[in-house]
Amino acid sequence: MTHGFDKDYWDRHWHQAHRDEPAATAGSAPQPYLARETGSLVPGTALDAGCGTGAGAMWLASHGWHVTAVDIAPEALARAAEHAANGQVSERVRWVEADLTVWDPGMRFDLVTTHYAHPAMPQLAFYDRLSAWVAPGGTVLIVGHLHDPGATGHGHHPPAEASVTLADITARLESTAWDITTAEEHVRALTGPGGHGGPLHDVVVRATRRP
Repeated sequence: MTHGFDKDYWDRHWHQAHRDEPAATAGSAPQPYLARETGSLVPGTALDAGCGTGAGAMWLASHGWHVTAVDIAPEALARAAEHAANGQVSERVRWVEADLTVWDPGMRFDLVTTHYAHPAMPQLAFYDRLSAWVAPGGTVLIVGHLHDPGATGHGHHPPAEASVTLADITARLESTAWDITTAEEHVRALTGPGGHGGPLHDVVVRATRRP
């Protein structure tokens, strides 16, 4: 099955997620790689591309970053803004409803991060687009689904068009422009509703744009 990953797709996704787990979705913890990969950085401006319900954006804000958090789904952003207000970090986060495949931030950021964002465009081209928004000396952090040739898109296996290989990502970051500090593959256990879960295959790349 081919997934479009357009606005209608994500509206349906978040509506279903909030219907199934309203409390857990709104208050979920940030992705586990975020603190590890950004904890040593000096806080500045950050873009959370595909922020969902905002756990990562709020974690960054609570650690001193001024965050632009962008997502295509208004329901996810409404939940995110509500949770941010309750967590007293709303003054450090700007929520933007936009399609990242066409949106232009009009600026560059000290940090651009994306976690499992699936756009309505080729995945690697999307990462190219995000990387262009990193300021000189800034950092890009990409966390995605590692491509598994045997995956079918069911359960915790993403469809092929939403997955990438580590080599494909690092090949896009030319050595003349980027210093790659993290390039890793991980398998971690993911627990879902009712205690059901399975392995999640991740690819994690962090790089610094040369001044």
